[in-house]
Amino acid sequence: MDIGSRSSELERSPAAVHPHPARGGSALDRCFRELWLYVATPSVRYASRMIETSGFKSLQAGWPLTGAPALAVSLVAAGCGASSGQPDPAAESAPRHSGNPESCCPVVELRQYTLHPGQRDVLIELFERELVETQEATGMTIIGTFRDLGNPDRFVWLRGFRDMPSRAAALQSFYGGPVWKGHSAAANATMIDSDNVLLLRPAGPAAGFHLAGRERAPRGTTTERQEIVAAAMYSFAAPAGDFADYFERELAPVLTEAGASIEATLVTESSRNTFPALPVREGEHVFVWLSRFADRAALDRHVAALAASARWRELAKALEGRVSAPPQTLLLSQTPRSLL
Repeated sequence: MDIGSRSSELERSPAAVHPHPARGGSALDRCFRELWLYVATPSVRYASRMIETSGFKSLQAGWPLTGAPALAVSLVAAGCGASSGQPDPAAESAPRHSGNPESCCPVVELRQYTLHPGQRDVLIELFERELVETQEATGMTIIGTFRDLGNPDRFVWLRGFRDMPSRAAALQSFYGGPVWKGHSAAANATMIDSDNVLLLRPAGPAAGFHLAGRERAPRGTTTERQEIVAAAMYSFAAPAGDFADYFERELAPVLTEAGASIEATLVTESSRNTFPALPVREGEHVFVWLSRFADRAALDRHVAALAASARWRELAKALEGRVSAPPQTLLLSQTPRSLL
């Protein structure tokens, strides 16, 4: 990702990696089958038959699912591989995050990196040691950094900005500065593709990430976290229009009652990419919502509650007529220093 080099990740033409295939595992496959009693909609039962005959495939790789049941399907997966742990008691006290106490951030990148096999922990160690505070020093906010539970070779992170002009300035400052120049070769060596990027904005005035009071673990923290974050993405043929209001009015209450803590709802930011050296996915209209679960047990309870909800099944059926493609859901475990 060394700007100015034609061989760098930033200068590569986007690889044909959308959707990204996951490297399935037999343990996950077995776990899906064992947990499948949690979900019972017709769409989910079709997915179950596919698993039995075709082996594990991630939602990103093209589940034949439509509507909101895709979230319940993917949530089951989290019970098969969530990490756990407590903050490192030996670590020094972390500074309080100094972001906007109301909502962070008006512009958000959802970045999914496909890595060479076995390189994810290498990148995470480098990222959390060298590339968090140094990016934030330019005016960005590193909202969250994650391991994809469905793909051992995918790293996912969220980065926020005040607006599109400041995004351009911050990215130019960082990628043109000495820190990235010193570490770009090592970072790029872990990556196959870094162009799967959604440029987003909050779906409403209070729909962004609320980070006030959250503390980032200090450098050197290695203990894994218990929380699981789900990022569900709905695609539309045209701008979603009133879907954000529909989500808040109809879907969010059912999800919250079932135990989900909704962290943010986001829609496509349609402005021109102000830093073209970093490509983003263009010509798409998406609605993204992110929820957080305290641990594996909380996730399991949520899945069971949705499966038992007649209202959720009704809403899932209605959603099928709104979206233009099967929903995608990422099940994510936080890295040790993730703020979200």
